[in-house]
Amino acid sequence: MELSIFENITKEKFLSEIYPKREPVILRGINIGECIHKWTLEYLASHGGHQEVKVHVSSSCQMDFIRKNFLYRTLPFNDFVHRTFEEHHKHFFIDPTEKYYLRALGEDPRKDAADISVQFPQLAADLIVPKFYEDGKFFSSVFRIASKGVQLWTHYDVMDNLLIQIVGRKKVVLFHPRDVEYLYLNGDKSEILDVECPDLQRFPNFALATPYHGYLEPGDVLFIPALWFHNMTYTEAGVAVNVFWRHLEDKMYDNKDPYGNHDPLPAQRANQIVDRALKALEELPDQYRDFYAKRLCERIKSKACVQTL
Repeated sequence: MELSIFENITKEKFLSEIYPKREPVILRGINIGECIHKWTLEYLASHGGHQEVKVHVSSSCQMDFIRKNFLYRTLPFNDFVHRTFEEHHKHFFIDPTEKYYLRALGEDPRKDAADISVQFPQLAADLIVPKFYEDGKFFSSVFRIASKGVQLWTHYDVMDNLLIQIVGRKKVVLFHPRDVEYLYLNGDKSEILDVECPDLQRFPNFALATPYHGYLEPGDVLFIPALWFHNMTYTEAGVAVNVFWRHLEDKMYDNKDPYGNHDPLPAQRANQIVDRALKALEELPDQYRDFYAKRLCERIKSKACVQTL
């Protein structure tokens, strides 16, 4: 399926007509500020400063967060930006064609959420964030920069967010939360890296999932509702900013989670209970374990699953 595109949407129309449907859409024609014209390679390098940033470095375009096929390395921001927009590097960590990806962190990554206005204030001054969310619900604004060809692992977020594409073109593939049973999860990430050409012998049920496709042009804003799985490919070296907000009650969120990717607290408690149940089932003989495991699955489906999710 192709993602719907809406032109020149106001906050009022977004909140009344688009947001309640809980489906991803591309918003086009929104004023995101002077960054759309100013953010050239040289401008980013000179205005982002010499501060050090921690980046992913990989010899593969497909970055795999489960198997960690990348290194973490630290570079001055201006050096990192220049390397990201090169296809061949004079200086490198792995090889001359290695790829880079930055997901900016907070001042203290263990405690502080990312905020571009704090970490990169000169660049943030050029950006107008579409505040299509309630006042006081803002959680983070994540600066993202990646090399041409980089494909990021399929995962879901627990907060609603806007992905503001500023430099370069990006291919996006999303999957509805109801397709969770077809995506072979490991934590919040799918085992399937190549969503365009998956290994269906290894992942046969993936064929039952419905992908939503789209391309982001500079200036586009992608609304990604919480729990929607997404996979991003930088068809050109690119720059974007993600803005996350807490759309559930504050008590649902883990206050010790600066990345904003911990499951809601009730879901964490439920997972802990399931872990204990699985350990208890291991005490039973095979036939009994199979029988009672299936009974538990049916109870969960009948009591907790919502067909309209």
